Amino acid sequence: MLHCLVSASETVPKVMSKPATGNFDIGPVVPTTPLVTFLERVQESALATFGQKDFDPKLYVDLSLKFDLSAIVTAFHKLPRNATGSVSIPDFKEFMHEYFDGAGNDLVYAEPPDFVPEPDGFLPKVKNPQVRAWALEVHALWKNLSRRVSCSVLDRPEFHTLLPLPGPVVIPGSRFREVYYWDSYWVIRGLLVSKMYKTAKAIVTNLIYLIDTYGYVLNGARAYYTNRSQPPLLSAMVYDIYNRTGDLDLVKKALPALLKEHQFWNSGIHKVNVQDDRGRNHTLSRYYAMWNKPRPESSTIDKAHASKLLNASEKEQFYRELASIAESGWDFSTRWMRNTSDFTTLAITSILPVDLNIFILKMELDIVSMAQIVGDNKTAESFLKAAQARKAAIDSVFWNEENGQWLDYWISNGTSSQILV
Repeated sequence: MLHCLVSASETVPKVMSKPATGNFDIGPVVPTTPLVTFLERVQESALATFGQKDFDPKLYVDLSLKFDLSAIVTAFHKLPRNATGSVSIPDFKEFMHEYFDGAGNDLVYAEPPDFVPEPDGFLPKVKNPQVRAWALEVHALWKNLSRRVSCSVLDRPEFHTLLPLPGPVVIPGSRFREVYYWDSYWVIRGLLVSKMYKTAKAIVTNLIYLIDTYGYVLNGARAYYTNRSQPPLLSAMVYDIYNRTGDLDLVKKALPALLKEHQFWNSGIHKVNVQDDRGRNHTLSRYYAMWNKPRPESSTIDKAHASKLLNASEKEQFYRELASIAESGWDFSTRWMRNTSDFTTLAITSILPVDLNIFILKMELDIVSMAQIVGDNKTAESFLKAAQARKAAIDSVFWNEENGQWLDYWISNGTSSQILV
């Protein structure tokens, strides 16, 4: 086992193996909007009215307003309620119909400019006719999933939780009605196989726009996702598109945004300093959302889980963990739990994940390559050194010789302690 001495920055919370009694949630919180706050109240009322069966909390925070928020809030307060505070189903349905447009109505279909039923040279090594037919059915999904933000969002952004974007997108589908960060990586991998290079480039352009607007790529293009990112794979998207198309303009446009994204993941709450057993200092990264409240898209669910906790500070830390795990893209598994039988022991902010740091290493190497492509030798040299340092940190901190594999690194209690990897 490798013994390492952790020297965490002041932003690293003191992680408790038992429930804490003090306020140990110390990270920043990105303010939400009045619209999102109100839609969470609508979400709670909908649950009280319709019950748990087939209830999707995200539906209600994706709604668009038909009138000014103040008028709808007034109408909401005037709804007749029974002794338990719930609204009758007919009254609630009438209220929803009168004051809201449906979730997803603020995205409209966009015809992909580069879609053809069977691209030239599509999967040339696949000869089986049944497999080819199936692959072409999958290829056809790009046309079904292509959208653009409607003009109504641009005209009245305060009526929508959907964020404006400059170009068309490919959405995951079903209840996921907006573009998502790391989903887009897998989408682009498929688009490149389908030779839909213009569509792939449009997605990347939207993600660059989010960096230019917020300083990082959001989890998804919704107002309630502005408090977190997702696995940083934008550089890989740009590099893959360039390798297929030779689009130098895309590289030039992306490089400044990638430098901002690298800074986001290597400063403040995401940065942790580690000293190994040989006294060597390393800098690695973790997931850490800028949020300590229920996630609006899952507010009723998060509150139900948090009801098992004793005080406000415990709940805030739990909510922080939920949002941070959403930032990881992995969502919820025992990988992030101190006690695998207790969901409230989620502790991803106390973990340096192997995969996140590999993603960032890949980003650093991609930046080296792209900087060389545009002739920026100074940036290329700087990021080559950063990549070499991260590779050394990964080998020192994550590698477990006994198991023969890289393992997540858990930050222990306090600012300095002896732990096992």
